[in-house]
Amino acid sequence: MEQRLDYKAASPAGFQAMLQLQLQVNKSGLEESLLELVKSRASQINGCAWCLDMHSKDARALGETEQRLYLLPVWRDAPCYSARERAALAWTEAVTKIADVHDVADEVYAQAREHFDEKSLVDLTLAIVAINGWNRLNVAFRTTVGDYVSPHAKAR
Repeated sequence: MEQRLDYKAASPAGFQAMLQLQLQVNKSGLEESLLELVKSRASQINGCAWCLDMHSKDARALGETEQRLYLLPVWRDAPCYSARERAALAWTEAVTKIADVHDVADEVYAQAREHFDEKSLVDLTLAIVAINGWNRLNVAFRTTVGDYVSPHAKAR
């Protein structure tokens, strides 16, 4: 598919607003590895090839295993994720799919609260809000996939 437009160039102020949210998430204190799993899972749900390309490369550069990346769509059946990661992935799916049921189930919230205090759960939710926004921009405008190079890979 051909890219429809470059949203960064078309609306620099809008892009900067999204970037500011992302920068806040990045400095929230949540683990980079957890954030990459969350970003990858939301991107899978939303069908965002550009974001999946980016976040799988970033995750790998940060030391994530191929097995855990491959098993992410079926994380509930895979024993390789921690309880904290499972709670974050369940929260990610519920928040990403909120339009389907107009709610986040109490048991998903309770699971998340077992592993995240109030601030970190808000920060996790903002991370999900951000990746869903990026997914929508990249899917809607068909951002060209494949050229992303992780800055983490360069540093190693």
